[in-house]
Amino acid sequence: MSSAAIRRAARFSSALSGLGLLVAFWALAAAGLDNPVLLPSPAEVAGVLGEVIGSGAFHRDLGASLRRVLGGYVLASGLAVPLALVMAAWGPLRQSLLPVVSLLRPIPPIAWIPLAILWFGLGDAPSFFITAIAAFFPIFLNAFAGGLAVGGRYLDAARCLGATRLALLLEVRLPAALPMIATGLRIGLGQSWMAVVTAELIAAQSGLGYMIQANRLTLQTAHVLVGMVTIGTLGALMTWAFTLAERRLLVPWQEN
Repeated sequence: MSSAAIRRAARFSSALSGLGLLVAFWALAAAGLDNPVLLPSPAEVAGVLGEVIGSGAFHRDLGASLRRVLGGYVLASGLAVPLALVMAAWGPLRQSLLPVVSLLRPIPPIAWIPLAILWFGLGDAPSFFITAIAAFFPIFLNAFAGGLAVGGRYLDAARCLGATRLALLLEVRLPAALPMIATGLRIGLGQSWMAVVTAELIAAQSGLGYMIQANRLTLQTAHVLVGMVTIGTLGALMTWAFTLAERRLLVPWQEN
């Protein structure tokens, strides 16, 4: 077995041991409380999970949340990265818009929900909006920092070779900022999940957040935890896939 395979096996074993400790602590806490309404055991939640996986309602809620996360995330990425790089490259625009960003960034996504409902009603549209708001700022700030960090000598060398302003943006700033952009995209993905569940708790009639809220009202705590576990698992898998793609695409590029 190669050293790389041994390291991967060690990391996998460490991850499993951490998850095992979490489940063991959960089981002990549930046994101590001895009240499934307050905290059902892992075995009870696993049994409920097996039941709901076969239901059409669960699949609809899962699909609705995934659609909203990906829709808002793509929208935020498509706006944040170009805007950040253009602001990093053009001083007047940077001076005009940075105060606006500084004003809007501290507002939590949940505070936008009343306006989102007024503007878009219930359903997918307000969830797209809230998710995009949540993902926009981490993506923007990292891309902006990456665009500003480009070494002046690279820009000067490109100008000496006759590069236009667009070429400087696409062929110098963008490649140099890619590691920071990737970091922002990874953080924004996690923010998207947190925001979509918040939006679904209030402004939707489907999705995992809606499922959690509906079961909370009927004191079906095991179903609530099924929704939470599903969200955590999906978020972790998407982050893992993103990190793997980043490692495959960016690390060789940076080394070259």
